[in-house]
Amino acid sequence: MKRAIVLYLHVHQPYRIRHYTIFDSGHRHDYFDAAYEDETSNERILKKVAQKCYIPTNAHLQELLEHNPEFKLSLSITGTVLEQLERWAPEALESFQKLVRTGRVEIAGETYHHSLAFFYSRSEFEMQVDMHRRKIEALFGQTPRVFRNTELAYNNDLAYWADQLGYKGILAEGWDPVLGWRSPNFVYRPTYSENLRLLMKNYRLSDDIAFRFGDSKWSEYPLTADKFAHWISNEPNGTNINLFMDYETFGEHQWQESGIFNFLAHLPREWLKTEGHSFMTLSEVIDNFDPVGSIDVPQTITWADTERDLSAWLGNPMQSTAIESLYRLQPKILETGDLALIEDWRRLQTSDHFYYMCTKWFNDGDIHAYFSPYKTPYEGYMNFMNAYRDLQCRLIEKGILV
Repeated sequence: MKRAIVLYLHVHQPYRIRHYTIFDSGHRHDYFDAAYEDETSNERILKKVAQKCYIPTNAHLQELLEHNPEFKLSLSITGTVLEQLERWAPEALESFQKLVRTGRVEIAGETYHHSLAFFYSRSEFEMQVDMHRRKIEALFGQTPRVFRNTELAYNNDLAYWADQLGYKGILAEGWDPVLGWRSPNFVYRPTYSENLRLLMKNYRLSDDIAFRFGDSKWSEYPLTADKFAHWISNEPNGTNINLFMDYETFGEHQWQESGIFNFLAHLPREWLKTEGHSFMTLSEVIDNFDPVGSIDVPQTITWADTERDLSAWLGNPMQSTAIESLYRLQPKILETGDLALIEDWRRLQTSDHFYYMCTKWFNDGDIHAYFSPYKTPYEGYMNFMNAYRDLQCRLIEKGILV
């Protein structure tokens, strides 16, 4: 049976807001420049992740690409992490470029600042997508043909937009209430779209690696490459198994001691043992398999939390107040023509800032707390709003905001 693994990994690090107080607001504009030893230091965090995740993972992937001609994968890399790699870990950036030079790694398009701009400002969203495209072309020599929105946020409107822009494919969560009886293991066509193809994450198999791999209490622990390859082979139907996850799964979320790198090194060999099995990039799977039907997604879905909606970022009044206030400044911010001010405003759009303000409990709350550099969601909110007030002060100084 002809069946392909579509391995897609997302690379992102935000510019975290330092401990920025009301006394800083109106006086200092260095929202993102924490001292190196501080928990919110972007330089320290970036260098740590580069050493634990990016560099070793890329070394393993490079070896797989060199010794397994059938192995292929796809990436997406935000503009914010690319900037930080250029500045603080150029050797890690070079290792990504080396992967792409093999010709068997595809890069997907997205928003430069990992923002939720699609839901608040179409013009800003399109500007960030264009910024990202130009960054990818400059650093990797590729023009993205497949699109993934921030946090896999997806609906019919986004698919229609991507179709009009000429993308060949778009990514989404393979969420059960959307799929119903259908399987995520096929190529689909979005409703209201003729040319665009939809690839949906197999979240159960993806999360076995991304979330459950190192959990010794999991009934399937330990997860080995041969066991996992057997599971995929026994999927009841489908042509493409879409394994979508954060790049930081390897070495950062699942530490080296868990055996995650050994798993990654052996998976291609175990999978390719069977005739008809292959790896494909996002574009290749679209080119090789026809859509089996259309998918209608009128309401926004994402790949986060149990609800798979936008509540991870917009589920409480702190989050909605912060993001709505920020986007209301857009006309005034752009009117200034001040590139430093505009860039600070855009860095504040990064969805992570609102994720840190989430007040959910139980498992979702634990995950939010794990990723946050702040002790509480309220601390994240206060730092953000102090930075927002400083944006207002800068506009007042320019005579644009009264």
